[in-house]
Amino acid sequence: MSWSAAFRTVLPAWIVARALVGAAWLIARFGDRHGWVDDPLAHATLHHGLLAWDGAFYADVAAHGYAPLPRAALRFFPLTSVLGRAVSWTGLGPRIGVVVVANVAALVAGVLLVVLLRREGFDAGIARRSAWLLALAPSGFVLVLGYAEGLFLALAIGVLLAARRRRWWLAAALGLLAGLDRPGGFVVAVPIAIEGLRALRATRPGERIARAAATVAPFIGTAAYLAWVDDRYGDALLPYRVQTHRNLKGAFTDPFTSMIDASRGLVHGHVGTGLHVPWMIVVVVLVVVAFRRLPASYGAYAAVTVASAITSANLDSFERYALSAFPVVIVVALLVTDRWWWRAVITVSAAAMTGYATLAFLHRYVP
Repeated sequence: MSWSAAFRTVLPAWIVARALVGAAWLIARFGDRHGWVDDPLAHATLHHGLLAWDGAFYADVAAHGYAPLPRAALRFFPLTSVLGRAVSWTGLGPRIGVVVVANVAALVAGVLLVVLLRREGFDAGIARRSAWLLALAPSGFVLVLGYAEGLFLALAIGVLLAARRRRWWLAAALGLLAGLDRPGGFVVAVPIAIEGLRALRATRPGERIARAAATVAPFIGTAAYLAWVDDRYGDALLPYRVQTHRNLKGAFTDPFTSMIDASRGLVHGHVGTGLHVPWMIVVVVLVVVAFRRLPASYGAYAAVTVASAITSANLDSFERYALSAFPVVIVVALLVTDRWWWRAVITVSAAAMTGYATLAFLHRYVP
């Protein structure tokens, strides 16, 4: 499939997703104006719009750098903010720049996913369904906000596409950027390593070097940012240390304890926390299916991505982290082949995304 054909496949889903998130903001705004919302945090979240929640941090880093911000801002790795600042040179400003980067990257991620699947030999229907599911996943509204998810998805899919086609230096460059985009960006090294080990003995020394470089590149990207943090703040691990605060991801814990605690929260009325449990079960099942239906590198990447999301005491944002495990989206596209089932799945998913976005704008759900 050509790049232009992939773009035409993805664009409708991309547009619909933004329309639904816009509708969610209007619904939340309507409730606020009619006095249905009495939470001051909800007023602030609505005011921030597409830069609500973490988006405000990315925008602040783009506008001011890390120096005037609290130490907690260091957990937001720099690539999205740097690109947002670069876009601001067009006159849009860094805040709009971050939103532009996030949304353009989401479009690129969809195009890359379609191209990847078509070049893997999957039919056009699977590629199209995967693109729609990625855009309209229940947590997909974060791809419209000023978050780093869209850019990371584009880089992760690009890494797998490059590695599967044995373009190791391109995989290295994309992996390096992934390591600069998110605290766990180095997980893209897993599919690179798996692909790099294929027929390794039959390769020439030059290609072995390229494969090794591609595998370590994500860690180099992460290490580069941590080295800068160490130089400025005297603690290279500070971006990870601040993540362990109880109001953020919390301390490392085993996934079973996380699920039990979340279930107890549901029993005690903490619905937002308890609702993570069914999503965790669904995602884990889809990861297992990914190992059975997709190449090993796909399943391994999905597994390490999901594992990193369920080993924290605080499961807030689990659905957003799970979205980065894009092979689970492909698995759903492979399973839902009946036309009527497909319509039901994408309709429910779109409705759920709109609902989650509305709750996020009302400060009732942590994206």
